[in-house]
Amino acid sequence: MTAPAQTAEKGAARVAWRPAFLRSWPLRIAVIAICALWTIPTLGLLVTSVRNPLDITTTGWWTALLNPLKEGQWTLSNYATVLGSEGMINAFLNSLIVTIPATFIPITIAAFAAYAFAWIRFPFRGLLFAIVVGLLVVPLQMSLIPVLQLYGEQALGLYGTFLGIWLAHTAFGLPLAIFLLYNYISQLPRDLFESAAIDGATHFQTFMRIVLPLSIPALGAFAIFQFLWVWNDLLVALVFLGVDAGSRVMPTALYNLVGSRGAQWHILTAGAFVTMVVPLVVFLLLQRAFVRGILAGSVKS
Repeated sequence: MTAPAQTAEKGAARVAWRPAFLRSWPLRIAVIAICALWTIPTLGLLVTSVRNPLDITTTGWWTALLNPLKEGQWTLSNYATVLGSEGMINAFLNSLIVTIPATFIPITIAAFAAYAFAWIRFPFRGLLFAIVVGLLVVPLQMSLIPVLQLYGEQALGLYGTFLGIWLAHTAFGLPLAIFLLYNYISQLPRDLFESAAIDGATHFQTFMRIVLPLSIPALGAFAIFQFLWVWNDLLVALVFLGVDAGSRVMPTALYNLVGSRGAQWHILTAGAFVTMVVPLVVFLLLQRAFVRGILAGSVKS
């Protein structure tokens, strides 16, 4: 064996015996740095939420970390103010009432529609799907006034009702839901559908027994997107539910608590972490389906 070959073999042996962490240390350092930079704003939000309101307006949040033992700078009164404010518990329940149906209704409709676009032949299928995709670029704000006129007392009378906001979130979320689920369902093996057709299965049976179980990753991924969007939504809630205390949701309650000028930062930061609890739990419960849904179709066997 020549000297260059022996040198290369020894180098490969040293790399093989090197720990996996050291072999990929540049990538790991880059990932850690990105995660740290991404977490800094959240850390600042957390520190601000437990600081004295006077300190918040006079010094930056990082000064609390530089001098953590300073007397009187840490307090939980911000959270007590948020949780003890009038109507906050009712707003939390209203958020759940709005968010859960507004997540499941568009997913259910979009799953059936995506299966139809992918595997059922019917007239103008391509045109209808192009219209659905085109709706993705239409700004949500353009439809607020027409929908409000439709919801008026002289028309449907849905203004200020939960049914009205469910239908609004369903309409606004359906184009993206149909597009995402179509991309997943259309990539399922054709042999499955041909076998089901040979066995005499109807489209509904094929959807319920084949498509639905195989589409759980994509459904879970979109469920997280839709849940987070509806839970954190302020504009649609203000427009279709109004500011009435009985139908107020968490973002609206926090907006009214902080005030129109937004000067009470200590309440805003504490309220932000209060509203983060439920979305965080939902993400942790569905994170496996979320990752599988994001990666679905990225690698073909």
